[in-house]
Amino acid sequence: MPLGKKKTQETHKGGERKEMEKIMEVAYGASVKAALTLLEMNLLPDLVIRRLTRLLLAGRLRSGYKPTAEMQLSDLLRFIDSIKKMPIAINTEKPKTQHYELPTAFFQLVLGRNMKYSSCYFPKDASSLEDAEEAILALYCERAKVEDGHSVLDVGCGWGSLSLYIARKFSKCKLTGICNSTTQKAFIDDQCRKLGLQNIEIIVADISTFEHDGTYDRVFSIEMFEHMKNYGELLKKIGKWMKEDSLLFVHYFCHKTLAYHFEDVNDDDWITRHFFSGGTMPSANLLLYFQEDVSIVDHWLVNGKHYSKTSEEWLKRMDKEIVAIKEIMEMTYGKENAVKWMVYWRTFFIAVAELFGYNNGEEWMVAHFLFKKK
Repeated sequence: MPLGKKKTQETHKGGERKEMEKIMEVAYGASVKAALTLLEMNLLPDLVIRRLTRLLLAGRLRSGYKPTAEMQLSDLLRFIDSIKKMPIAINTEKPKTQHYELPTAFFQLVLGRNMKYSSCYFPKDASSLEDAEEAILALYCERAKVEDGHSVLDVGCGWGSLSLYIARKFSKCKLTGICNSTTQKAFIDDQCRKLGLQNIEIIVADISTFEHDGTYDRVFSIEMFEHMKNYGELLKKIGKWMKEDSLLFVHYFCHKTLAYHFEDVNDDDWITRHFFSGGTMPSANLLLYFQEDVSIVDHWLVNGKHYSKTSEEWLKRMDKEIVAIKEIMEMTYGKENAVKWMVYWRTFFIAVAELFGYNNGEEWMVAHFLFKKK
């Protein structure tokens, strides 16, 4: 076969392949739009939602994994370099409204007794959600070497699950919690009154701009780094709040290898749009590249199945309390949008369960870090 003819045929085949890829992209986009329309109408069965979620996750892995280890490392280093040029956080107000515009009553129905809105730890298959909350809170204290009498800073304290736990278990500890919601502060203050606790102070602030003069024996951050960008500047800020012999404990969810931004660019970026604007999926080792102001002492991984089961438990509780939750949704979003937002929250819990359960919990998981002041 003449060389020119062969080249012409290969070019033709290449053009066909590109055309087919375009057709597939259009078809995929159309199917996503159709699925979202059915979802809002509450016409997608859970099995279909789970299947679609797993397909999206498989696509994320295909696009994220590189052919060689060298290319994978280069990709991570480019990501690290990019976030060093970013502010500590972006879109700080939008995530707050996405998660916390619902009344605390919703989360009281869905979460466990400790109101822990992050991964729990199930030591046994039969463990309840309350047991799993207590288990991971105890694990935090063990790994951070908390002692009675320590001054403790809880950065991004949520509804105070960790602060209230430490205050109850270590009565001589002085707790300061920083949250970004007045409703969260009101809830924690109310719990302190009910429990007779006088060793907790809660501050409402945006951590990316918050300035503080205090220093502490222990600093905790539980699932807050995922809402941040410039980890170097964030750790520099936190380092100023650490005493010379202080320890910083960080819990974040992550992928074992990949680091990426939550970006709303396609129809299938549904979670980003409604629940995680401005967020980051760090890799399991990402913080090890930011040791200018702190130094690593220890590092652990927690299999993703624990988070998957946590979210499945949230989903079960939501379904059990669906009548009361419908009233909350109507009060918050209006009757015309109540069903849509009930579906959104159910789908969010399903997506979280599928994400962390993917590949038997060995893709997306939780990382724990223990740092000392440099």
